[in-house]
Formats: sequence, structure tokens, C-alpha cells
Amino acid sequence: MALHFTREEFARRQKATIKELARRDLHGMLMFRQESMYYLTGYETFGYCFFQCLYLGADGTLTLLTRLPDTFVARQTSIIKDIRIWTNLPDANPSMDLRRILEEHGCRGKRLGIELDAYGLTGAIYRRVMAALTDFVNLEDVSDLVSKQRVIKSPAEMVYARKAGKLADAALVEANRLAVPGADEGEILAAMQGAVFKGGGEYPGNEFIIGSGKKALLGRHTSGRQRLKKNDQLTIEWAGTYRRYHAAMMRTILTGKPSKRHLDMHKAAVDAHWASAAQIRPGRTFGDVFDAYARSLDRRGHRKHRVSATGYSMGTTFTPTWMDWPMFWHGNPVVIEPGMVLFLHSLVFDERRWLAMAPGQTFEVTARGNKSLSRLPLDLVVNG
Repeated sequence: MALHFTREEFARRQKATIKELARRDLHGMLMFRQESMYYLTGYETFGYCFFQCLYLGADGTLTLLTRLPDTFVARQTSIIKDIRIWTNLPDANPSMDLRRILEEHGCRGKRLGIELDAYGLTGAIYRRVMAALTDFVNLEDVSDLVSKQRVIKSPAEMVYARKAGKLADAALVEANRLAVPGADEGEILAAMQGAVFKGGGEYPGNEFIIGSGKKALLGRHTSGRQRLKKNDQLTIEWAGTYRRYHAAMMRTILTGKPSKRHLDMHKAAVDAHWASAAQIRPGRTFGDVFDAYARSLDRRGHRKHRVSATGYSMGTTFTPTWMDWPMFWHGNPVVIEPGMVLFLHSLVFDERRWLAMAPGQTFEVTARGNKSLSRLPLDLVVNG
């Protein structure tokens, strides 16, 4: 069995979840978020693209309903002992299998929590679940229950987050080395992801983002690679990932001779970044972090060039995204606490001139402030 945490660690997490179930007067909960399953049991798979549900009872009962290939994974990676199989057949309806499991666990007529905000619960699956469970149990949305627990990392989790930060740095070293005029974006991507793999890391929750020229402003992965030109810009966003824990980073690298405008944008972006980072400390809110970024850029005349959100929590996330709750945006009242791991990016995108600047790094929140998980500076790199 390949567990990444001790059984005592899983027991502590489950105890906290069960305590919250009791506080909400719930008999149990239905988990459709792969992140919740991994956090509470160690189980990891991409099989949540099919029907899959983990039941946790207020009495500590754990039962996983999944497909046969994923049972092998569950036995190897998790502490789950009760694993049920549903089989792909023309008349298969795993929602009815779930109902029979809940009947077995004495759930008829009880109040159960369900994770509605889950990539594993598509609209089609939700309709079948509701058809099977309506008038059988009473369901209440508890999408926040485990998600809020996961925001505060234990000491054991923080070890993995810090390792992810080191892997992110290793990837940036490769990007800084290879991003020269004539370089192929695909070769840069290969070297960056390769550095993570060589360091013992994993695939991230979403694709690395890379784009040169006008694509430097996209902030999303798109297909099709380009070669860097003599005077070009390359924006990259990536994450070191270790045991599913992420540490994201972001940079814009220039080739050739930087323009005065690019230099001004870099100075403005870095200043805004450190103004925001100063707000990452216990007692401040996620809204405070965003507002510091906005004020800094507004003072330098970049109001039109800033974005509406500047980062988010990091942790154990699965595809299609490494973004986790909560996010830095204006007015977000969530209070920052020690043990959080937060990715902060300070973008300045001038769409009229098609110029970009994007410094970003991940911080752990300490008792008195924060500490970057990266050891590399935000200095502007210009190659060629």
C-alpha cells in the first residue's frame, strides 16, 4: 500500500469531518470531489470522469462505489476497505447501486450532505442521483465542508508543498535558460515538465501555460507551439507538483532589447506584487490582498491593464485545474490564516500594445506573515 500520509493523519482529518457532520446534524455525506477523497483517505485516480462516490457516515463508515479499474487503485493508494464495483453495461445505473449502499448503512429518511460543486458530479450524473435518492434521503449541499478543511495545511502537508516549490524553481531555471530567440515553446515546456518529473514530482492539475508574442496575454493553455522571435515576450505559468500538492509560479521573459514600456510594466507589476504580498498575513482578508495590487497599479497609471483576480489557494487538486478555494478578488471576506498556501500573481496586460508582464509565486502563511516557496527572484530576465 502506497500511502503518502500516516493513518493517524487520515484519522485526524476524518475526525474533523465527522465532527462537522454532527454539527450540521447530518447522518453522513456523499463525496464526488476527488480532492476530498484523496484528503480523507489517500485515494487518487482520474476515474472520477465516470460515476464515482465515496460515502462517509457520521459513525466513521467509509464505502467507495467505483468502476473495477479504480478498485485496484483504491486498494493500493488508500485506507478504504469497503469498495463496491459497478460495471459498464447497457442498463447500468450506479445511482441505484448507491441507493442500495445507503439503505445498507441505515440512511433511509436521513439527512445526508452531498458535494454538488464537483467535477465528478456532471449534470447527467446529478439527474440520475436525484432520481434514485429523491424521497429516500434528504440531501444538503456540503461542497464547502472538506474544501474548507483542506485550506489549512498540516505540518506533513506543508512538507509536500515546500517540495513542490523547489520543483517549480527547477522548472523556472530551465525556462530562463532556454527562452532565447529562435527557441521552440515545445522544447521549453518539455524541459520544464521534465525538471518536475526528474525531481520526483507529478503532472499538475492543469496544463502548463506558455505563450509568446500576442499569446503572452492569454493566461490559458492553447494548442499550437511557436518559436520565439528576436524581440519577443514569453509568459509562462506552471506549478511544481509533489504528492498532488501544488506550488504555482508565473513569469514573463523577454528576448532581445526590452522597450521602455516593458521595463515600466515590469517595475509596476513587481511593486504591485510586493504590495499584495505584504497583505498575506494572519488577520487580513483575501480582498485586502487584491486591493493592494489594484491600488499599486492604479497609482502608476495601469488601472486599465490590471485583472479582476490575482490568485488563489493551492493544495491537492486534480484535473481540470490546480486552482483551489478561495481566490483573491475585491471584497472577498475570507480571512487569511496560518497554514494556508497561496499563489499570488500580479498581472499587467496592455492589450492595446499587446504587451504583458506577469510575476507570480506561491507563499505559505506563517504565524507572523508569509514565506515564499520559491527561492528565485522576480528580476526581469532578458535573453539574446
